[in-house]
Amino acid sequence: MHVGAAMFFTDYSMAPAELGRALEERGFESIWAPEHSHIPLSRKSSFPSGGDLPKQYYDVMDPFVSLTAAAVATNKLKVGTGVCLVIQRDTIQTAKLVASLDQVSGGRFLFGIGGGWNQDEMEDHGTVYATRFKKMREQIEAMKAIWTENKPEYHGEIVDFPPMMTWPKPVQKPHPPIIVGGGFPHGARRAINYGNGWMPIGGRGGDTLGMLPPFHEMLKKAGRKPEDVPVTLFGVAPDVEALKRARDAGVGRVVFGVPPEAKDKVLGVLDKGAGVMRAVA
Repeated sequence: MHVGAAMFFTDYSMAPAELGRALEERGFESIWAPEHSHIPLSRKSSFPSGGDLPKQYYDVMDPFVSLTAAAVATNKLKVGTGVCLVIQRDTIQTAKLVASLDQVSGGRFLFGIGGGWNQDEMEDHGTVYATRFKKMREQIEAMKAIWTENKPEYHGEIVDFPPMMTWPKPVQKPHPPIIVGGGFPHGARRAINYGNGWMPIGGRGGDTLGMLPPFHEMLKKAGRKPEDVPVTLFGVAPDVEALKRARDAGVGRVVFGVPPEAKDKVLGVLDKGAGVMRAVA
């Protein structure tokens, strides 16, 4: 089982390059960056975890910039969006960003995606809340065409463009793994339908590990295998027993949350996580 770490990179947190080097030195497999373009002062949608929205949601840097810095500073560490809100981004430009980061990193990019929860935020980008998941599927289908074809075109209900030419193509073939965020059953179903992995948040929506058997049944009915859509479990505590339970349940990767603090406060958290990894290995 792989272990990664996620941070809301801000102008007051440990820098992405520093965190990337520290993670690689301690044997972590991956680094993850979430995103919010902005937080509107109005609020139609409540924060999924409850309570007030943490400050880092307002302050977080662009994930592609942060992950590029981490990729350049490391050699083996995988870099992932956790998650990229593709529904708030231009499809063609995002396809180029993904391919470019996969090139810069030498094929180490993991494309975690999600439809988001903040209705006001996505509507500021012109995205219709009710059809956001239809848009996300069409965007991913269109990006796959851009990454794999010399003269791609796509014609959907929301995403539509004529034949074009665009490079670079990703290093990873046919493209970087698309890891779909979301809960069970809807997020899991989207991952099965067009993803290469499923990424739920531990504890959100109930017992996540208890959802894995029905998830595997859904895979079987769809003609896919667990290794086709491995599970990346976000929000796991750096605890030996928690990691053992995840490993034994068939989780392929767990991701710790690292606080958006300065280096001197983060390194101790990483040392603890590295110790847990060694204990479980």
